[in-house]
Amino acid sequence: MTKAKGSVDKNLINVVDDLDENPVNSHQAQQIQQDANDRRHQDMLNHDEPTDLSHPRS
Repeated sequence: MTKAKGSVDKNLINVVDDLDENPVNSHQAQQIQQDANDRRHQDMLNHDEPTDLSHPRS
């Protein structure tokens, strides 16, 4: 295993930055939530690995 470097985790920085955003109204809050949903959906699409149907053991 690798040792943890002295830097701060980039994922935690992104979470903190997201939590620091205060939406002005419900529309802006919905837009922020939709952006998060879109990123999550795109991440799922990027990591989708369909099974190999031609492989005999799948």
